[in-house]
Amino acid sequence: MSMSAVEPGARLSDRFLLEDRVHQAGGATLWKATDEVLARPVAVHTFSRDFERIDEVVTAARAAGRLTDSRLTQVFDAADDGDTAYVVTEWVTGESLIDLLAGGPLEPERAAGLVAEAAEALTHAHEAGLAHLMLTPDRLVWTGGGTVKVLGLGVDAALTGTTSDEPEAEDARGLGRLLYAALTGTWPGEEECGLPPAPTTEDGKPCPPRQVRAGIPGWLDSLTIRAVLQEPYKGHPALTTPAEIAAALAHVPRPMPVPAATPPAVPLPGESADGSVTRIGAPPGMRTTGVQPAPQFATAATPSSGGTSMSRALVIGIVAVVMIAVGLGAWTMGRNLAQPETPQAQAPTPTASKSAEPESLEVVKPVRARGFDPLGDRREHPEIAADAIDGKDSTDWHTDSYTSADFGRLKKGVGLLLDMGKSTRIANVVVSLGGPKGSSIELKVGDSDKLDALKTVAEKNNTSGKVTLTPSKEVSGRYVLIWFTRLPPFEGGFRGTIYDVVVHTPGSA
Repeated sequence: MSMSAVEPGARLSDRFLLEDRVHQAGGATLWKATDEVLARPVAVHTFSRDFERIDEVVTAARAAGRLTDSRLTQVFDAADDGDTAYVVTEWVTGESLIDLLAGGPLEPERAAGLVAEAAEALTHAHEAGLAHLMLTPDRLVWTGGGTVKVLGLGVDAALTGTTSDEPEAEDARGLGRLLYAALTGTWPGEEECGLPPAPTTEDGKPCPPRQVRAGIPGWLDSLTIRAVLQEPYKGHPALTTPAEIAAALAHVPRPMPVPAATPPAVPLPGESADGSVTRIGAPPGMRTTGVQPAPQFATAATPSSGGTSMSRALVIGIVAVVMIAVGLGAWTMGRNLAQPETPQAQAPTPTASKSAEPESLEVVKPVRARGFDPLGDRREHPEIAADAIDGKDSTDWHTDSYTSADFGRLKKGVGLLLDMGKSTRIANVVVSLGGPKGSSIELKVGDSDKLDALKTVAEKNNTSGKVTLTPSKEVSGRYVLIWFTRLPPFEGGFRGTIYDVVVHTPGSA
């Protein structure tokens, strides 16, 4: 297939189906496409014959593809066979910093947490010899899965031919500008980015954030200016690398993933039920929006004209029941207080004894973790499996995306396998899940890493958030498997996500 013949409906490598042309400029075209092998949406850049930087883009994409930090856009494929050249990356949906600032500047703590995540990700990139060089508010995204994502590492700069003699300083300045924007709602850079320009001092430099908005802590104000201006400020040195910014922000709380535990409110008559979601993947400065998929929740139907009176009757009924229950409770309490205590009442009960048990539990850390897909291609994001046991809620391991909750009917399950290093007694396992309700998981334990040798000892269905899996009786084994049997909705498909896993063993007490 020649580059000039790329049209909607074309397939690249007999795998990537091009569907919607998102953006086209300067010989480069961005598509929304589908990876038909893994049944997931992807972003694909294709190039015309006269595009001058194909080699640079493909080389940068391949280098970015070797990075494993989940906060950086994943590159799935990059090829140039002389006839067709393309780059395939993940299709990210969520709210960019521009979107987050639509309601005004962020709280200082949240702003610092978002940029801290970006700074750590870019530190890893620079350690591998890669720079971004084009950090703007549309490149920092709070994803639909509740994580931070930095878009366009390496690829954005290659697409536009942007270079720098001091790449670390350039990215440190970019991080400072993102922090400035998050704190003030204004942009201290020269390029247009969808935010109003920051106010300046008499010498043309951006005003300190505290002069733009009240309530910003002094240390954060100083940190921002030292990064934006790349110069000392109030006796503190300039911050000239992403690593220095990451170290300066290391102590701030990180934004937590928020599982959608409750269904969205049904819109009132006359209100729009359509939400909008920023579809990310376009070059800097270009944003497209689309209708958000219907929430995957069972919600009550919108009331009809007679629904109001029924609702009032229901409320009155509930209030009456509550009042009766309170009255009975008060009568029972008074009756019990009037009676003398019996010796049996003073004796410890089995329930009281059990309540003390969790205090003697001890945390035991797995030696390693891996994505476990024995019923498929045996690879389920092994490169990020360690992120589920690093103790950070800002990182995660996740499955591939599938077309249905039952893995597109391709297999019966996938999971995260923990190697404890030796046979270990398992009291319980606490799993922090991402996404809305819909995850069904099993806890399997055994001394072999073969699926049929691992015994199911606990399970939870249609769940989300922090889940505790407790075996019904004492169990031990070297391997602990969190096994997804159904997946929750995720960005138009279905994906299981684990932010953290904590394994408890009975203590010596």
